[in-house]
Amino acid sequence: MQTRNYSQRSIDTYIHMLHELEEYHNSSIDEISTDQVKDFLQYSITERNLSVSYVNQVISAVKILQKDVLGKDWESIRIKRPRRNKKLPVVLSKEEIKSMIETTRNLKHRAILAVIYSAGLRISEVISLRPSDIDSDRKQIRVLGKGNKYRYTLLSGNTLDMLRMYWRAYRPVRYLFEGQKQGQPVSKETIQSVFKQSCKRAGIKKQATVHSLRHSFATHLLENGINLKIIQSLLGHSSLRTTSIYLHVTRFDPASIKSPFDEIVC
Repeated sequence: MQTRNYSQRSIDTYIHMLHELEEYHNSSIDEISTDQVKDFLQYSITERNLSVSYVNQVISAVKILQKDVLGKDWESIRIKRPRRNKKLPVVLSKEEIKSMIETTRNLKHRAILAVIYSAGLRISEVISLRPSDIDSDRKQIRVLGKGNKYRYTLLSGNTLDMLRMYWRAYRPVRYLFEGQKQGQPVSKETIQSVFKQSCKRAGIKKQATVHSLRHSFATHLLENGINLKIIQSLLGHSSLRTTSIYLHVTRFDPASIKSPFDEIVC
């Protein structure tokens, strides 16, 4: 998994799931049968009420183990992956985001929220940002995304101004946003807490998370007429299908769209 550029988080998750499978059957992982895997999955769904995402991750972990580690034929293991429930992302309006950032008094916290929204970042991506990733001349941010792949995304002029104020005040050493210990990145939990408090101060009642800022970035770009393929590149999605979910939450005015029939002379 390391040679395939899996993140350490994914590796730890897969190993933990295989360990759970071993413990459930009290048997060595290389001796567990397909039926035992299915039994564990059924138990996870019915008794533990675990998500479709969890079940799919277990299947992926078993596949890597069987096919790549043990050299067994994966085709002989017929486990039908459950379909994920399609939930539309929670999107904040531009007014809500403006209110959220304006009511956040701490400069570092305000800059974090601004960067996540204006660049469409995942929480893990903003944590790993370094000062050298900010390209003020080209108005771009270099981002280390999933699978340890780099991409470039937008650096808003407003965000750049805020980052310059933040830089003068905090002088981060190693990471762009550091925690209480110099040289260590701000924690995921801190960002989640900042977001929650900012939503509360702004009076936002939606079931939003930090990731909603990324959803909002993509949706607002789409509403502004930006091509879906460009948005896919900015978000770092490997598949256009993942990006296309924003088509379902985009607001549009039907009166502003001209029917192609109007261009046909009869």
